[in-house]
Amino acid sequence: MRARYAFVAALASLPATPGVRAEPAAAPAPVYKFASLAQTPPMGWNSWNTFGCNISEALIRDTADAMIKSGMRDAGYTYVNIDDCWHGERDANGVIQANAARFPSGMKALADYVHGKGLRLGLYSDAGDKTCGGHPGSQGHEYQDALQYSRWGVDYLKYDWCNTDDRQPAEAYRTMAKAIVAAGRPMVFSICEWGTNKPWSWGTPLGHLWRTTGDITNCWDCTVGHGSWSSSGVMQILDKQDDLRKHAGPGHWNDPDMMEVGNMPAVGEDRAHFAMWAMLAAPLIAGNDVRKMTDATRAILTNKDVIAVDQDALGLSGFAHRKEAGVEIWVKPLAGDAWAVAVLNRNRDTRPITIDWKQERFEDALNHRDTVFAKTTYAVRNLFARTAAGTTAVPLKLTVAGHDVAMFRLDKRP
Repeated sequence: MRARYAFVAALASLPATPGVRAEPAAAPAPVYKFASLAQTPPMGWNSWNTFGCNISEALIRDTADAMIKSGMRDAGYTYVNIDDCWHGERDANGVIQANAARFPSGMKALADYVHGKGLRLGLYSDAGDKTCGGHPGSQGHEYQDALQYSRWGVDYLKYDWCNTDDRQPAEAYRTMAKAIVAAGRPMVFSICEWGTNKPWSWGTPLGHLWRTTGDITNCWDCTVGHGSWSSSGVMQILDKQDDLRKHAGPGHWNDPDMMEVGNMPAVGEDRAHFAMWAMLAAPLIAGNDVRKMTDATRAILTNKDVIAVDQDALGLSGFAHRKEAGVEIWVKPLAGDAWAVAVLNRNRDTRPITIDWKQERFEDALNHRDTVFAKTTYAVRNLFARTAAGTTAVPLKLTVAGHDVAMFRLDKRP
């Protein structure tokens, strides 16, 4: 690389060609965020999927305690995020207050409690004058609100897009991003614009993650109408991630919404949901009641092998390698020339599947990664069974139940 730079420097020192006008180098785009945050996809919990507006100080404290007791904190879940409906009114100076009935000790005391547990606190606001739940939004109060969040000790802000009228999203999110930086406290900034205006095309300098779709709901493959809008099941959300992987990476992530793991009708669906979010390198924000989750849900959410796929240092999103008759093989390049492989069965019935590795070639043209199994042998590990599964020298034979997944890690043998 130094030789290349020396060559460029030498060119720059040559006299200009008569009649030829040198083009100035393009200035780098300004960055309006704490760029060192979210170098891997954020992990945590959010109140909305299970509790909606039925939130309180006691719920958040109990959830933080449960995240420790269940092993979620030690598995990497850091953020305890309070969604809509925490708001009280603004005071005479326009400063936002917490709802005193729901949060009698105040947000600063709650943040101190969460921080004392080795966790971080997140809040929710909206780019409109009201939130989706009808509470005070941040429009016109961005700098006041960011400063208040900083005083309280907030570490993460989810910023929604209700009641925005004719606001331009890039302007609205840039205003809040600048306000957060001006307030001085590092916060992860989550752009929750629902993907309507392609935030992946303008969000990198502003936020650490951006929603790629509307809201998720706890079904496998459905659409649930809510009047003027609708929510989508896990498979429908997954299908909307096509061609977005090129926009994501360390510090700027595609967000297919919070997880419904623990809320799905079947354990296999929970497992498949979790695996596919890990394959996407998506933020892992749990949305279940962690105080009451089953052992099966806990085992899925705290599976460190699957989490490692999501949190891999390369920060690359996976992609569908092959799809046939409702069975999909997804692959994800990992650091150390390793690969993750997920075999997703979207059908209702169990399917037998054979992967003849020597007939396969994984090729990620976007990131210049590929492997030819006829030339290179990998050790195979089953990530949910947590057992060795042979090598790529011989075909892998397995059965995958309906609405379920099998997931593997491939490490090159010396």
